[in-house]
Amino acid sequence: MHRILTGQLQVERLTLKITGLPKNLQGTKLVHLSDFHYDRKRLSEWLLSEAIAITNEVEPDLILLTGDFITDEPAPVDDLVLRLKYLESRAGIYAVLGNHDEEYSGARNKVIDAFTRIDVPILLNQVVYPLGSGLALVGLEDYWSGNFKPFTVMESINTAVPRIVLSHNPDTAKVLQKWRVDLQLSGHTHGGQIRLPFLGPLPQYREPIRRLIPKFIRPIVPFMEKCHKIVEYWEWSQGLHQVGNNYLYVNRGLGTYFPGRLFCRPEVTVITLETN
Repeated sequence: MHRILTGQLQVERLTLKITGLPKNLQGTKLVHLSDFHYDRKRLSEWLLSEAIAITNEVEPDLILLTGDFITDEPAPVDDLVLRLKYLESRAGIYAVLGNHDEEYSGARNKVIDAFTRIDVPILLNQVVYPLGSGLALVGLEDYWSGNFKPFTVMESINTAVPRIVLSHNPDTAKVLQKWRVDLQLSGHTHGGQIRLPFLGPLPQYREPIRRLIPKFIRPIVPFMEKCHKIVEYWEWSQGLHQVGNNYLYVNRGLGTYFPGRLFCRPEVTVITLETN
């Protein structure tokens, strides 16, 4: 059923020119993975193994994970990290939390502790320089958590220094326009999961349909919760976008919710950085 509901894994490749990127970082390779939802229901072992193998074949300089490692109950994260410890990169693996990593009681600490055991830092409104002082890596807390506080960390970075920002929810690109963001990496949307040719992600039509349904009927109609609880800017639900002067890339994720994916394959993203 996983193969039917999820489909074949796709590798997306992107080359991005970064103003001020040091010459020694020309050709830097990043791999971006997101939205695992590892609970033995929404992500199969074969798909996860394939994503790890593909990542390692790329021989990346950095591996970047943008959250939703679990769905609700956090116990499966212990098994997930046993698999993710086989990921290999030259300068390390860095991660941020997604909304599902925060919602269930005790999940936040459980997820952070599990990743600490495999030496993968979860960045909580923090900046690090794993490739040297010429490129900043910022990790922000989830937009819905109440802990999303970009001001201090973004203001701490020299404006001449290029930066990559990890932020689970792509809606944060709107907020982050006030700072330089050479590349924001996000997930959260699963690409919409069902993408209709010429029409785009199906979930973007839920809110208009919801408004047409009488309020007393809405509770019994499936999938009629407010769409803004998922994401507001569905036009950013997958791929590369320019938001103001900044760039945003949204990964379609690996995990899958019922009723599955259609024209929206799970994704491993390979990003090559070049000097501009």
